[in-house]
Amino acid sequence: MKILVINAGSSSLKYQLIDMDNESLLAKGLCERIGLDGKFTYKPLIDGKTKIDAVDVPMPTHSEAIQAVLKALVDPENGVIKSMDEIDACGHRVLHGGMEFTESCLVDDAVEEAIKRCIPLGPLHNPANLMGIKACQDVMPGTPQVAVFDTAFHMTMPPKAYIYAIPYEYYENDNVRRYGFHGTSHRYVSARCVELLGNPEHSKVICCHLGNGSSLSACIDGKCADTTMGLGPLAGVCMGTRCGDIDGTIIEYLMGRHGYSIEEMMNILNKKSGVMGISGVSSDFRDLAEAEETNPRAKLALDKFFYDVKKSIGAYAAAMGGVDAIVFTAGIGENGVEDRSRICEGLEYMGVKIDPKRNAERADEHLISTDDSKVKVFVIATNEELMIARDTKAIVEK
Repeated sequence: MKILVINAGSSSLKYQLIDMDNESLLAKGLCERIGLDGKFTYKPLIDGKTKIDAVDVPMPTHSEAIQAVLKALVDPENGVIKSMDEIDACGHRVLHGGMEFTESCLVDDAVEEAIKRCIPLGPLHNPANLMGIKACQDVMPGTPQVAVFDTAFHMTMPPKAYIYAIPYEYYENDNVRRYGFHGTSHRYVSARCVELLGNPEHSKVICCHLGNGSSLSACIDGKCADTTMGLGPLAGVCMGTRCGDIDGTIIEYLMGRHGYSIEEMMNILNKKSGVMGISGVSSDFRDLAEAEETNPRAKLALDKFFYDVKKSIGAYAAAMGGVDAIVFTAGIGENGVEDRSRICEGLEYMGVKIDPKRNAERADEHLISTDDSKVKVFVIATNEELMIARDTKAIVEK
């Protein structure tokens, strides 16, 4: 079975074609600037096939983007399949499932309407995700479409973890609660970590998905018990351009002092804050690492990020009554050797001991703690697309 995995944004579309017989990646790429000038990238993972690197392709809508993807996949010279008939299903990342969805599902009219109802909770992403689904339906009629929700993994949280201490009617009437994000990544790396631990009967794992957007989750026996992001992806640790947890009074104070509209205020919190806001240098952690020796604000931004992550790890260890393993994943988690070291520094009281030599190694999966560390620390490369493809395969086969 071959699955086309789609991650649609408002003006972009990432894709992968995966052969689920052996879970091998056949091709991947990106459609950018949809609705503008259109840039198309295609990378076949088969020897002898030529890649296409950001060429101009007219993409007025997502439908034309999907057509460009399919044209490249079946190209006589550089395609990886002979016809579209070889694509058995499409799996779509959908950001927000609200309280409507606790697991992935086959897309039908009722599911589409439910995704639409979640648009107020995910106003930037859900409309784009729906456009990706619609585009595939238009170009590939009859091919099963499966929706995989970022929020679904976190729906196992107990009420004490997801409820906010505001009037209860906002939960009952407006669905205001903690939802969490990066769920597909957290599900993949937490399950993989349990396998690396030897599949114990009970496990307590803290997953650190660290990138330009960052979140942590506490997982007990493979299920989410808590996570740092909230109603939206603005909460939790400070990030590239997002503020993370702040006192709500700050919003009232700054809006009153500067006359900001709520749209302007949210733009500041989402796109001008985080390590970018503190440093004034960059939202890229690599730039901050280069600048921190001579720029105190760059160092402060990194110190704040490491402190937030460390504090969340400690909180989740307390909430779970202990921890068996900590996992680092995503761009910073997988590649930031110094970042991992600085986050774990001071966690020795929990039994965390990092092996500098192991930590410096580069691998998709490896142990970076010492043999006598009471808490195992792993780096596990996330694979959200494979998780989406697995869900899609399982649902279609049913």
